[in-house]
Amino acid sequence: MKADFHIWRGDASGGKFEMYSTEVAEGMVVLDAVHQIQAEQANDLAVRWNCKAGKCGSCSAEVNGLPKLMCMTRLSELPLDKPVLLQPLKAFPLIKDLVTDVSWNYSVKKKIKKFKPRAPDAKDGTWRMYQQDIDRVQEFRKCIECFLCQDVCHVLREHQLYDRFIGPRFLVYTAALEMHPLDIEDRMDDLKKANGIGYCNITKCCTSVCPEDITITDNAIIPLKERVADRFYDPVKRLFRLFRSKKTIKS
Repeated sequence: MKADFHIWRGDASGGKFEMYSTEVAEGMVVLDAVHQIQAEQANDLAVRWNCKAGKCGSCSAEVNGLPKLMCMTRLSELPLDKPVLLQPLKAFPLIKDLVTDVSWNYSVKKKIKKFKPRAPDAKDGTWRMYQQDIDRVQEFRKCIECFLCQDVCHVLREHQLYDRFIGPRFLVYTAALEMHPLDIEDRMDDLKKANGIGYCNITKCCTSVCPEDITITDNAIIPLKERVADRFYDPVKRLFRLFRSKKTIKS
């Protein structure tokens, strides 16, 4: 059968949706159709992809208005009685067609304090950890950095607060460090100020688009918010810090 695709064509200076019609078969994914259109009708169509197995995160785009991996979105899941709408991720600068500049994400990652392990607690220079503590952070390691969660986050997508908010991907990255049983680095002040965790209003839209099914909001962001709240807004702890600071000044 034939299916129609409305694909965004253009660059940062402007563009428009172009209509393409191509033959599709059972088992095809969106990326298959895009490659077919690229080969037969639009040789200059720009699209980013690599593994075609849902593990590299390269082929992120918006399919019918939803951030998805094109290689993991089967055409059988879409209503083909009307055109399939394909456009680049909205949260990042457009390079060409379906390709966006996601380099901002890598610069953000460099600013997050790195893993800092405590001193070894065994005579052989290694550490002892509980399996349950390892299991807690293992989920966060599944992230393939497709940046779909970044794209759907309204703080970045609509309000463009790139200088004040690191986005759900890097809150997950921070959670993986903060909850690691060996890590002793303190990132609470950064989370509150430079990383802007307070901007997240836990709508869970990031969780809903994650292709690795990471429970971003409940398991990463909310626990980090609780830690920040305990540190900076708990009245008892604030009084304790005030008392301790006064005592230090007097001594």
